[in-house]
Amino acid sequence: MGVTALATALVLTACSGNTGGGAPGGGAVALGDPASGTTTTSAPSSAPATSSSTPTPTSGSSSSSPKPTSSKSKPTPKPTPKPAAKPAANAADVPCKAALATPGVSACVDLSALKTWLLQDGKVIYGPVKQLPGKKGHATPTGVFHVSAKVKNYHSKEFDAPMPNSVFFLPGIAFHTGSLSVYSHGCIHLAAAASQKYFTTLQSGDVVQVVA
Repeated sequence: MGVTALATALVLTACSGNTGGGAPGGGAVALGDPASGTTTTSAPSSAPATSSSTPTPTSGSSSSSPKPTSSKSKPTPKPTPKPAAKPAANAADVPCKAALATPGVSACVDLSALKTWLLQDGKVIYGPVKQLPGKKGHATPTGVFHVSAKVKNYHSKEFDAPMPNSVFFLPGIAFHTGSLSVYSHGCIHLAAAASQKYFTTLQSGDVVQVVA
């Protein structure tokens, strides 16, 4: 009986150190019967639990799902309409037969219509633009003439008046920048841009035809 009581005390001491139902550290507990001299080993009451959850992928994992893209498409901008092209000047509207028939550059002046054109080989290259000829008593002569001289900043001594971009085709008679509301003393008044065009286009010897 003393041996049996001692064995029972040893078993109780071993179990009291394992609050998880097994040996400390998860080891087996040895049980035996000192009287019989045999010893048996019991497995721990519970095996360590294994995790069945899938590990959370890290931020660098290649298995992360791509962000959904928007299915909305941007509206296509409407094309800006181009301005309609200006119709080409028609040589049939030019009343100067000699200027139309002249090879190279020529000019036509229509006194009654207050218009003028530049032509090349019978085709309109500029105009019509407004012009203002000589007033009554100083009428611009009609006929076929030729450019005789060009002076960029001419000043009339007779009338003490500036005549920019002067292109002379008769003595004292020229295309030049001038008023389009006041008639001249025989010259052909043009707007500044038109007079510049005439000055750069017409050269000495070019035909100038003036019709009534």
